[in-house]
Order: sequence, then structure tokens, then C-alpha cells
Amino acid sequence: MFLRKLLSFFTIILLHFSNAQKPKTDTVYVYEKVIVYDTVYLEKSLKLKPGTVSFSHLNIQEKEIRNIVRENIAENKTNSNRQNQSATSFQYGIETGAGLKKSSWAKELSDQKQQFGENIGAWVSKNIFASPLSVMLSANVYYWNSTFDLDANKEDTFLNGFYFSKDHQPLLFQKFNNKHFEYALQLKLLYEWKNIRPFVGFLANKNIYKMQFLVPENDVLNKLDDFKTHQINFGFSLGLQYRFFKRFLLSFDYQYCKMKNVSLKNPSFDFDIFETNNTFAERKTNLGISYIISK
Repeated sequence: MFLRKLLSFFTIILLHFSNAQKPKTDTVYVYEKVIVYDTVYLEKSLKLKPGTVSFSHLNIQEKEIRNIVRENIAENKTNSNRQNQSATSFQYGIETGAGLKKSSWAKELSDQKQQFGENIGAWVSKNIFASPLSVMLSANVYYWNSTFDLDANKEDTFLNGFYFSKDHQPLLFQKFNNKHFEYALQLKLLYEWKNIRPFVGFLANKNIYKMQFLVPENDVLNKLDDFKTHQINFGFSLGLQYRFFKRFLLSFDYQYCKMKNVSLKNPSFDFDIFETNNTFAERKTNLGISYIISK
């Protein structure tokens, strides 16, 4: 009986130790330490003695502002001086070009309706106050090639034959063509916008046409003499100029003139082969280039 109780006691002790050796699951808590930093501003009064602090940066800014104002004033004075100088100064230059001329009186004498010619000239201009308007005076010399050639020594023309002056001196026709010089004077009013300058002008010109006759000398008909036109014609011109490279002007213009008759005269003979009162028109188109000489 005692032995049975002793075995039961050892059995209970073994079961207790075996249960104590089984692994157990534990819960682990991890804590993170968070440190918060903050900025603390402290206000503290600062005692300053008068005259101990100087604001140099303000003086620098004031000097800079004064310098900018002075520069602007100087620039404005320079611009105004340039404007006044341009308003009161003259410009002058030279020009050359080529063009076509159509005369209504010559259309019955030639199949070619237009003459080709070249010209050279000079001009002077002045601004009207400080506005974009300017006045230009130009003088040009044109040389126009011939579109017909009447020669009594080569062919039988409608002008061949003898003529007589009012004092009954004989004249024998020799040659006539429309190759001639022209002298033109123009007064133009121009408006300048950027580099473009349209203009309108008043025109006066003089054409020097020549006709040749054999005239008497010592009662013998053996001297070749010229009969020329001398009348002055008036008209108008329209055109456009374009400025490039500061000193160059490219121009295109149209000219129209009225010519009263084609009067060919010689101071030694009172004679005019074309005694009519007709009025003829001359139209020209020119393309030219100018160079501004003045500074």
C-alpha cells in the first residue's frame, strides 16, 4: 500500500517537470523614443546710442538713383539735340539711274513707242521742323536714245526737200531723230516712315531736240546748221524711295509733262518747220539709286 502511494507521488512530480520544460510564447513590446526639437525665439530689447548706427546701403542706393537720373537727363538732352540738329540740318547727295520715256508726238514716226535713257543728278533736302516731312530739290541730266532716224542722204523721207525762211532764205533738210538731252528740275515733298519715303513733286524740264539743214553761207547752200527746241515744259512726279545701309536710297518715280508743240528754231533764221499749236504729253518711269554724302 505504501509502495503504491510512493509511485503515485513520483509520477506526479515527473509530470510537473515535463510540463515546465515546454516552450512558451511571449509578447515583446518595442517602444520608439521620439525627440521633438523646437525653436524658441527670445525677444530682447537692444539699447543703441544715437549716432552709432549708419545706414550706408541707403546712401549707395540714393547715389545710384541720382546717377540713373543724370544719365536719363543726359540721354534726353542728346536725343533732343539730335532731333533739333536733324530738323535744321541739310542733307545732300548724288544719284544715277535709267528709265523709259514715251512721247506722244513721236508715235507716228517710229514703231518703238518708248525711248531708253540714263541720267545723273544731285539733290539737297531739308526736314520741315521735327516732323517726318522733308523738302527735296533735285537737278538731273537725262540722255535719251533715238527710236527713229530720218536721213535725207540715205532715204527718201517725208521731210525731204527745200524750205524757206520768212526772209526767203533757202533751207535744205538733212537729218532728224529724237536722240536728245533733257534737263530737269524737281521740287519734292517727302514723308518718311521707317525706311520708306513716298513723295510727290513739281517738275520743270527742257528737251534739246535737233534737226539739221543745209543753210546758205555767202549765198552758197553748203553749211550744215542745227535747229533746236528751247521751250520749258511743266508737269508733276510721283514716286517712292527706300533707304538701305543708312546712306543709300533706292528710288522709283513716274513723271508726266505737257509740251506745247515741237518748235525747232535757229537764231539766224526765222523758220519753224512744225508750225502747229498742238500739245503733246511726255511720260517717264525711272529707277535710280542715290548716295547721301552729308553726315
